[in-house]
Amino acid sequence: MLARIFSCAVVGLEGVIVEVEVDYTNGLPGMTIVGLPDTAVQESRERVQTAVKNAGLHFPRHRIVVNLAPATVRKEGPSYDLPIALGVIVLAGFLPHDKVENTIVIGELSLDGVVRHARGVFPMAATARASGFKRMFVPEVDAPEAALIPDLEIIPVKTLADLFDHLAGRRLIEPYLPSADSLEPLFTPTDFSEVKGQEHVKRALEVAAAGGHNVLMVGSPGAGKTLLARAMPGILPEMSIEESLDVTRIYSVADQLPTGTALIRHRPFRAPHHTISHAGLVGGGNIPKPGEISLAHRGVLFLDEFPEFGTRVLEVMRQPMEDKVVTISRAKGSLTFSANFQLIAAMNPCPCGWYGDSLKPCTCAPAMVTKYQKRISGPLLDRIDIHIEVPRVDYEKLSGNKVSETSEAIRRRVQAARNIQQTRFTNPDSLISKTVSTNIISNADMRIGEIRQFCQLQAEGQSLMRAAMSQLQLSARAYHRILKLSRTIADLAGSDEIQSAHLAEALQYRPKIMMG
Repeated sequence: MLARIFSCAVVGLEGVIVEVEVDYTNGLPGMTIVGLPDTAVQESRERVQTAVKNAGLHFPRHRIVVNLAPATVRKEGPSYDLPIALGVIVLAGFLPHDKVENTIVIGELSLDGVVRHARGVFPMAATARASGFKRMFVPEVDAPEAALIPDLEIIPVKTLADLFDHLAGRRLIEPYLPSADSLEPLFTPTDFSEVKGQEHVKRALEVAAAGGHNVLMVGSPGAGKTLLARAMPGILPEMSIEESLDVTRIYSVADQLPTGTALIRHRPFRAPHHTISHAGLVGGGNIPKPGEISLAHRGVLFLDEFPEFGTRVLEVMRQPMEDKVVTISRAKGSLTFSANFQLIAAMNPCPCGWYGDSLKPCTCAPAMVTKYQKRISGPLLDRIDIHIEVPRVDYEKLSGNKVSETSEAIRRRVQAARNIQQTRFTNPDSLISKTVSTNIISNADMRIGEIRQFCQLQAEGQSLMRAAMSQLQLSARAYHRILKLSRTIADLAGSDEIQSAHLAEALQYRPKIMMG
């Protein structure tokens, strides 16, 4: 008499349906779990046995074998407790088999039978719906997250006893209906109007926000680099529902969804400390998990004290910055995580921080300055579109009562520029958009084909670009990045053509020659 319950595992960012088979066998009473389980799954034996007893049900005095299929997928975490317990209850004859047909069951059990939070409920629910399942039993706290998937009945389970009563028809549990309470609470970043002075830096960040470009701010301590970076989310356009679901999936898998939040509506802002490991930044581990660059997907990754990060840590970002995804390979296979983030980096010009300052003299030897600046490799600097100097703010601006432009006003211009780009990349008359532009959201995402089609220069602009290529010794990558940046500046100005003034501003954002 075999009991069969369906559950779900998470591999990378996707769910995999797991069949939980429970059966008797000859031998001393006990439970054996097979099917590539990890330690947390093996420990389900004690949790399930005690939870079933405390739910007021009799645990069978037999040798029970639990098989988690497919055996090729590693099962990790305690979310198989509830399906195993339900399988034991069905096997013992307390419930008929047809009560759990066409149903996915997930949840961790405490010893008193309370069903606890499970990681990765959102991708599990998406997989359940795609696999044709109609109903899903989930922990009560995870019901808002699972309910983001349409056409799937979500039953919030508080305890194992409640689930048994529901399936036995004694006391039915009402399906969960999503409400506005499950949305992420409003987040208020620093407003640009609170930042005194630094108008040229604000302009650079506006251009970056409009086109999704990477930024490096260089300036002395206390000039406002961190404050400006933290104001960045306030001028980024609102996320679409598709982007919100994309980000929510990553946070669900990483088990970092804020408490009481089902859907992330605001663009992520991640600011890891410079002591982070390369696995913490790009993802990894024995069982790979998303890193900070994936948690910053569709948002901002802020790296303060940029040269203080380990060289290996920074270099592993080069490929994700180009491809917008990170692939982590292990002997058992490889996983791909989304990583379409916007890098905002900040650094001092030298170890003491005062090189080039207008008032305070630098105490570093020239060789120290050069060594410090060269911690950032040329290939990595080449992937940053906007390099901007952040000077100290003078007393008159700090003490003045002049109110700067608000983040909301800047965001409206950024949104208008993004709308132009969205129209451009989804134009059905464009041959490019029909073929390869499906994942292109902003100008920074453009590839060679789009650049060739949408970033044409006039004769005057070509002369300016030719001179810049020679004088600044630009690489081919830098050439294409300047074209993308000038396209964004033209979009902000509402211009169909890239004018020489737009190109000139883009060239001003190239890195200055460092000390040699």
